[in-house]
Amino acid sequence: MSIDILMPALSPTMEEGTLAKWHVKVGDTVKAGDVIAEIETDKATMEVEAVDEGVVEAILVAAGTENVKVNALIAKLAGEGEGESPAPAPAPKAEAPKAAAAPAPVAAAPAAAPAAPAPAAPVAADGSRVFASPLARRLASAAGLDLKSIKGTGPHGRVIKSDVEAAKSGAPAAKAAPAPAASAAPAAAEPRKALSLEQMGIPAGSYDLVPLDGMRKTIARRLTDSFRDVPHFPLQIDLEIDALLAARAKINGLLEKQGVKVSVNDIVIKAAAVALKQVPEANASYTPEGIAMHHHADIAVAVAIDGGLITPIIRKAETKGLAQISAEMKDLAQRAKDKKLKPEEFQGGTFSISNLGMFGIKSFSSIINEPQGAIMSVGAGEQRPVVKNGELKVATVMTVTLTCDHRVVDGAVGAKFLSAFKPLIEEPLTLIV
Repeated sequence: MSIDILMPALSPTMEEGTLAKWHVKVGDTVKAGDVIAEIETDKATMEVEAVDEGVVEAILVAAGTENVKVNALIAKLAGEGEGESPAPAPAPKAEAPKAAAAPAPVAAAPAAAPAAPAPAAPVAADGSRVFASPLARRLASAAGLDLKSIKGTGPHGRVIKSDVEAAKSGAPAAKAAPAPAASAAPAAAEPRKALSLEQMGIPAGSYDLVPLDGMRKTIARRLTDSFRDVPHFPLQIDLEIDALLAARAKINGLLEKQGVKVSVNDIVIKAAAVALKQVPEANASYTPEGIAMHHHADIAVAVAIDGGLITPIIRKAETKGLAQISAEMKDLAQRAKDKKLKPEEFQGGTFSISNLGMFGIKSFSSIINEPQGAIMSVGAGEQRPVVKNGELKVATVMTVTLTCDHRVVDGAVGAKFLSAFKPLIEEPLTLIV
C-alpha cells in the first residue's frame, strides 16, 4: 500500500510554502528520520524528515514549486504490501478520473469521499487529508471505524495503531460523527470578498501589481485576525531619557574594547523584562482554558526585513546583561534578514516590542502579536519642554504605548506595568539593583 507524503505545516502560521529542494529521487529507500526535502516557509528554510520507511514511488511536486498548500500530496512512498499488485506504480494518472484519489481537485473530495474505500485516502470534514499510517488504515477499515473521527497522536497528528485501538470501543459514535459535521458546515459564515481596484474606481493599467508572497499573506491574515478578534486598548506614557542616554554612553565606553555597542533598544528590552517580572500579571496570555502566567520574560522584538517583518526572541531576557542582549539581538536581526532563523527563535515569546524611533516616529500603537497579552510601541526620543517644580525646562522625552489584550491585561495591570517600567528607563541604575 502506498504511503502519502504531504506538505507539512512547519509553523503554526504556515498555510503554504515553496518546495525548494528534494534530497531523494524515485527508487530511493528512506527510513524514518531521513531528510527528504527542504521547504521554504514565509520566514525560514527548514528540512523535512520522513516519518515512514519505504521506497520513493513518485515525486508529484517538482523542486522549486511555489505556493504548495499545507497537506497537499507531494510524493508517494511504496510501503508494506505495495508489491502485491502490478497496478499501483502507474496509478497517479490512471486514477485521476475517479476524482476521490487525485490530489489536484481537492474541493471535489468531500463529495466523493462516501463512495471511496475507507483505507485509500480519507478526507476530513474540512477537505484536508487524514494523516494515518497504513497499518492504522487497515485496522480502522477492518473494525468499521471512520478515520476522520479519530484524533491522531503520532507525529504531526498522524493516526497510528494505538489511536485506532483506543477508538474501537467508540465505533458507533465515530460512524455517527459525519452527520453533525455536515449539518454544521452551511452555518459557517462566508468570508467577505474584497472588491477589485477597478470596482472601487481605480482604472486598470494605472498601477503595478506586486504579487503577495508567503510572508505578506501571513502578516495580513494574522494581524487581521488579531485586530478583529482581540479586545485591545492602548496606554501611553512619556519617559525622560537624558539619564539613559548618559548611562548608555558610559556603558559603551567601557565595552568598546570588547566590540560591544549597546543601543537604546537593548536597554528597553532589559527594562521591559525586569518590569514584567515585577508585574507578572502583564507577562501572561489568554487561553480558553485559563490565563497562562509565564515563568520568564521572553521578549519578541520586531525586525523589518524584505517583504515584511519578523519577531526574533530574546529568551529569559530578565536573566541577561545588556552586553549579552546586545550581542544576541544583533545576531538574531542579521539572521532574520538572511531568513536563517530556526522556528524556535521566532515562534512564541511572552511580550513584544516594536521600535520605530529610529525613523523619527513620535508615537504609535502596534497590533497585538497573539497569543501574547501586550505589545509595547517605542517612539523617538526628542527634546520637549517639561515642567519641573513649577519651572519650564527642556528634556529628552520618549513616548511609549502599551497595547493590551483586555481579556488578560486589564487597564490597572497595564498601568502598573508602565509604572514599573518608567523608573527603570529614567534611572537605568535601577536595572542592576
